[in-house]
Amino acid sequence: MNLIKLKKKMEDFFLEDLGEIDISSQMIFGNDSKGEAVIIAKENGILSGVDVIHTGYSLFSDEMKIELIKHDGEVVKHGDIIAKISGPIAAILSGERVILNLLQRMSGIATLTSQAVKTLNSDHTRICDTRKTSPGLRMFEKYAVRCGGGFNHRFGLYDGVMIKDNHIAFSGSIEKAVRQVKEKTGHMIKIEVEIETEAELYEAIEAGADVIMFDNRKPEEVEKFAKITPEHIITEASGGISLHNLAEYRNTKVDYISLGFLTHSYKSLDLSLNVK
Repeated sequence: MNLIKLKKKMEDFFLEDLGEIDISSQMIFGNDSKGEAVIIAKENGILSGVDVIHTGYSLFSDEMKIELIKHDGEVVKHGDIIAKISGPIAAILSGERVILNLLQRMSGIATLTSQAVKTLNSDHTRICDTRKTSPGLRMFEKYAVRCGGGFNHRFGLYDGVMIKDNHIAFSGSIEKAVRQVKEKTGHMIKIEVEIETEAELYEAIEAGADVIMFDNRKPEEVEKFAKITPEHIITEASGGISLHNLAEYRNTKVDYISLGFLTHSYKSLDLSLNVK
């Protein structure tokens, strides 16, 4: 993750939660009382977000010490200690909820991504995410996908062209939309076109798309479209694919399968901070 951006994000998150002061912790402990705590896993999964622990607690006090026992991308089991934390008690408690919220959500996404990768079980097709992320948390959620063994699609509207059905409807045709983009962008920008029919596939190929997405197509259609597409064009399948039918796409030879549910339908991994 971008640690500069992470620090700024954490500052905003803590300001939302703390306001002026953590009344409970400051009134009981002040700034002089020291203590130790551990973050533990309460269920099995894939860990993601340990930089959140370091960066988050460093904003509270220079006296905070973090010892990581587990690292991003590693399997954690129920009862495993993820990190040991020592320092001012008020700081430990004030940062607890925000840090755990992020850590749990990121680990939940990493765990779900790992399940998707194992379910697909392909030595060719890669699992990737989408832009269906929580506003303000995209960096965290996309990093979590990588921790789970997946890959990232574009991060936003700025780092890649994706010509969808509404772009095509407004512009008039795939050819016209692609041509207009090529006339106005540099050679470093890839162009992806979303298609649904075989006729649209041939039009996207002829227009010079770099990536072609097969939208809401059944496995047999994806396999057929992938065979038609020239090897120099990257292929992607998306839409209507879940953990329940993902394995059906294993032998389609599509290059990527993008899954929105990785970042919009995950279950947070149960983690807890306990006093040592």
